[in-house]
Amino acid sequence: MRALLVDDHRLFRAGLRELLTQRGFDVVAEAADGAEALARVREAAPDLVLMDLQMPGMGGIEAIRRLKAEFPDLPVIVLTASDEDADLFETIKSGAQGYMLKSLDSDTAVDLLKGAARGEAALTPQLAARILAEFARADSLARAAGPAATPRPAAEVAAETLTAREQEVLALLVGGASNKEIARRLVVSENTIKYHLKNILQKLHLHNRAQVAAYAVRHGLTRPPVNE
Repeated sequence: MRALLVDDHRLFRAGLRELLTQRGFDVVAEAADGAEALARVREAAPDLVLMDLQMPGMGGIEAIRRLKAEFPDLPVIVLTASDEDADLFETIKSGAQGYMLKSLDSDTAVDLLKGAARGEAALTPQLAARILAEFARADSLARAAGPAATPRPAAEVAAETLTAREQEVLALLVGGASNKEIARRLVVSENTIKYHLKNILQKLHLHNRAQVAAYAVRHGLTRPPVNE
């Protein structure tokens, strides 16, 4: 897994590079801000970007938006000291595939990054719960405002095109299951699950699992899976 590290603290990048290299990652480039990150992605073609939020010049949120516009399939994971809800929610809305705190222990951080390499959201259960709760809260407020104030979103309309199997996969994803666990529950291969997830992302016009889970909860797109 070829990784790009983006953080304005050189000493932190050095320590992170050493950790990831020891765990089998290939750190192909580093950047000190968002603008440099864009240039490094174009030059080094990494498989994964690990990005800080608060940096001089172009910060993480703006860099994520620009990266996803130019490289929509490139996983971007935020690694930050900020535990603020506003940063967490805005990061996911911008297209990041995960949000990790710098206070995480190294084993957990590496496990989350390896999961991201498999297409999973790099989120601890605690952060995932906060994201889903926020989208559910926002949906409740919108519905309370009345039908005229809440036109059906594109994701909800597009969800009508999901097959029964895709809806089963979606329900398990919202429950926090990994690709391996979903495959076991539905008695299919992991490659089949990846195929279904790719279709779900395309149909809902979303970029990653975290966004899919949040939208599913927000718009009531899931139903209990039939295969247990």
